[in-house]
Order: sequence, then C-alpha cells, then structure tokens
Amino acid sequence: MMAPARLLLLLLLTLVPVAASAAPGLDALTATPTADGGQTYSLSIQILFLMTALTLLPGALLMMTSFARIVIVLAILRQALGTQSTPSNQIMIGLALFLTLFIMMPVFQQVYDQGVQPYLEEQLTATEALQRAAVPMRSFMLAQTRESDLELFARIGNYADFESPDAVPFTVLLPAFATSELKTGFQIGFLIFIPFLIIDLVVASVLMSMGMMMLSPLIISLPFKIMLFVLIDGWALLFGTLASSFQV
Repeated sequence: MMAPARLLLLLLLTLVPVAASAAPGLDALTATPTADGGQTYSLSIQILFLMTALTLLPGALLMMTSFARIVIVLAILRQALGTQSTPSNQIMIGLALFLTLFIMMPVFQQVYDQGVQPYLEEQLTATEALQRAAVPMRSFMLAQTRESDLELFARIGNYADFESPDAVPFTVLLPAFATSELKTGFQIGFLIFIPFLIIDLVVASVLMSMGMMMLSPLIISLPFKIMLFVLIDGWALLFGTLASSFQV
C-alpha cells in the first residue's frame, strides 16, 4: 500500500526541478525611458512598492487622520464614566474608525479625484499622482496643526523659517500634527471629565456626611453618571462635537 505512494512522491520531486528550469524568467526590474528624460518602472516593481506601502497604512491612519483624537476622547469618556471596560476596546476602535471615515471622506474624495483616478486612467505617473494626492492631506493637517508645534519641530530639525504653508516638509508636518492632535484630544477630554468629576465629588461628600465611608462612591455615582449621559443624548453630542472640531 505504501509503495505506490512513495513512487508518486518520488516522481513529483523529480519533476519539480524540471518544471522550474523550464519556466521562463521574470525580470526583477524593467526601466522604460520617457519623453521628459525620466524612467517608468515595471509593474512587478510597482506592486512591490505598493505592498511595502500597505505596511505603513496603520501608522498613516494614526498619524495623518482624525483617528488619534477620537480614540483619546473616547478613552477619557470611558474613564470619566467609570464603566471599566464598557464599551470594550473593539467597540471603541470601531466607533473611532467609522467616525474617522465620516470626517475624512471629503479629503479622501479629493485624494481620489486629484491623484488616484488620473493615475488609474494612465494620465499621470506614479510620482505625479502621489504629489497631487498629498495636497488635500497637507491642507487638512495644516488646518489642524498649531503654529507653535510647527515652530517647535522646525527648530528641533534646524529648519529655516517657511515662506508659505506649502513649504513645510512632511518630516516637520507629521510630528507637529500628531502633537496638536494629542493636545486637542486631551483638551476635549478635560471638558468632558469635569461634569462627571463633580458628580463623584457630590456623592463622596454625601456619603461622608452620612458616615458611610466604607461604601465606595463609584458604586453610587455610576448610575447617576450614566443617567446624566443618556438624558443629554451624550453620544450624539460627543460625536457632533468631535466632527465639528475638524471643520475649518
């Protein structure tokens, strides 16, 4: 019973090198000169670059969109409510992701219209498409970045004064934008935290005046904080505030 199987395996191992040697070779790089003196690379190299760029998408999502600010605010809100792990991390990431898509959709549409679509229609080269696609993202990031943060990273990087916003390189704009997003997220979170902190202080004071010091104030204040958040339609108010904070 085992002899036919061994014979078949031996035959397959014999044919694999023959098939490999008979297969035609694939050029790793094919450069075609263009009319302006540049070069257009082969499709295989373009796919390699695309797959490499895909690995940078999580970092781009965090550092170049509204995702970081939204996640920070949601995390501070959960801490202020005192609900521990409710909503869960998966729900918070999902809310932040879809709210980011809603906020960034006009920017993404401009990126597609100005860079992606002309490139797919072979009207632009990859470099030209990338330059045009970067314009809407740069405008969005500059609108949300504080001048003090730009000056900080320009001073750290020994850059001279920029003549215009278009002269700011991405190496300065990216960390400045991330720093501004962190500041704005914590500012919004501070304003959200104050009402719930007042409820905690009032409940703690009442319990101490009644001599119930062994009872945790969080157990008593949690229903009141949830009721307050529901009565004021907190989710709609929070999402509306976050969305409007990105409008210029």
